[in-house]
Amino acid sequence: MPQFRISEVARLLGVSDDTVRRMVEQGTLPVRRDESNRRVVDGVALAEFTRDHARSVPDPSDVLRSARNRFVGLVTSVVQDTVMAQVEIQCGPHRVVSLMSSEAVEELNLRPGVLAVAVVKSTNVVVETPTRLPQHRSDD
Repeated sequence: MPQFRISEVARLLGVSDDTVRRMVEQGTLPVRRDESNRRVVDGVALAEFTRDHARSVPDPSDVLRSARNRFVGLVTSVVQDTVMAQVEIQCGPHRVVSLMSSEAVEELNLRPGVLAVAVVKSTNVVVETPTRLPQHRSDD
């Protein structure tokens, strides 16, 4: 069963170690002691926590779609030539890059600072796992 130390949980959640310790003290995040007597969070519990506490920006479009992977964010970069363009959107902590026609960029009026929704519909999503855990510093 995967388990994560306090510092690893903090990195995964994008918060400080102290914030994770407060979550533990408040009972928001369950912990136990490992064989070295360090506090660890069970991987299943952490996955449930991240799913239950995920914050997404409300989708501004008023359209129903079959695509479930929708990322709301701000356009940060548009690089285009006469035919094609590369558009980058910052969606929370995620950078989404799209290649599209320059005509589509013009029709959508895409430029840095514009609110946009990246919609991803794919039957091919590559999932990877690390071959070893990252190196740890001493904590809990």
